[in-house]
Amino acid sequence: MNFIEELRWRGMIHDMMPGTEEQFAKEKTAAYIGFDPTSDSLGVGNLVQVMILLHLQQAGHKPFALVGGATGMVGDPSGKSDERNLLDAETLQHNQAGIEKQLRKFLNFDNGENAAEMVNNYDWFKEMSFLDFIRDVGKHISINYMLAKDSVKSRLETGMSFTEFSYQLVQGYDFYWLNTHKNCKVQLGGSDQWGNIVTGTELIRRKSGNEAYAVTTPLIKKADGTKFGKSASGNIFLDPKKTSPYKFYQFWLNATDEDAENYIKIFTLKPKTEINELIKEHQQSPHLRILQKELAKDITIRVHSVEDYEAALNASEILFKTGQEAIDGLKNLPADLFEAIFEGVPQSTVPKKEVENGISIIDLLVTTTHFLSSNGEARRALKENSISVNKNKVNEEDTITFSHVINDSYILLQRGKKNYFVVKVN
Repeated sequence: MNFIEELRWRGMIHDMMPGTEEQFAKEKTAAYIGFDPTSDSLGVGNLVQVMILLHLQQAGHKPFALVGGATGMVGDPSGKSDERNLLDAETLQHNQAGIEKQLRKFLNFDNGENAAEMVNNYDWFKEMSFLDFIRDVGKHISINYMLAKDSVKSRLETGMSFTEFSYQLVQGYDFYWLNTHKNCKVQLGGSDQWGNIVTGTELIRRKSGNEAYAVTTPLIKKADGTKFGKSASGNIFLDPKKTSPYKFYQFWLNATDEDAENYIKIFTLKPKTEINELIKEHQQSPHLRILQKELAKDITIRVHSVEDYEAALNASEILFKTGQEAIDGLKNLPADLFEAIFEGVPQSTVPKKEVENGISIIDLLVTTTHFLSSNGEARRALKENSISVNKNKVNEEDTITFSHVINDSYILLQRGKKNYFVVKVN
């Protein structure tokens, strides 16, 4: 299956210039995607474009990843209602290093004719003067052409600076430079980039007469229409320091059936026959969440590691385990993973000395933590056998001591199956 056919069956093509498919079929072709360097970590929203480059390379073509060191100092108006903050050179350099490190987990940068390359448009813009730019670039694209772009028209009423207005010329010159110096014939990107991309093909045509093509992917949305790439607590990043592997795994595991059927085509390399079989199995037994589990496993291993996936899987299952298995699982949890699992759960802090002296279970539930509202409520819950400490059932006579503290830091209280409370021992 060729590159375009692969993208087409996976639902990853939105727009494509005439002749693009023929270009990829005719010869090995270099293509590029630009990445916004406003963070030192890509988010899951960027994974669509990363997967496009991966499919490109696996089909034998050469991928370029462009980090916009220059355009990061300008700001892309596409899909935005406000002008963004501009970044200094030191921040951009730091962010580029972080992005390259993450791309290397997907792309081969080291071996073969089609090894991926990373480029920074600051390298060709830093010596270009404003007069050079308006003479060599600006004169080739008319104001009428630029005003017709949706990214410009949508901002005319609210206002747009000349800096942002000129962005499409800057991005267009990127394509021209890569076409001239790297024989890069195709630009890839999200559908919101179509206007900027075709400005590049037009600039190439007018300045050099070379061939240039474009492919864009749909902007991914959840089935309910909300923005893909965010959870209740914010953006989902590839950097484990910004989003823990556990939370990353949970993001994919919690996808709806409809979303999982879409995501497994876009975010994994599983072949068509295997994906169709997984979808069939899932539809027969949706309660087993086969698609979600396969999706979460595949992408967590690819972005993080097998070890991180196994830790996230075990941590996810702890909430549903009971008895000694659950108790042992909690005791073996690293502190950062414990905090990731129980993020958002109500908490209170207890002095270490108080725990060392021993606290009656009723005092811990009511006076110390306010997990339950009264001694009467605590006694009723204990008689109902619905209170657990670290997944272990307790009764009214029990005393909690430092032996109950997990990793010298936590005690996990639980009422029923889903009502948790974390006691932090300070």
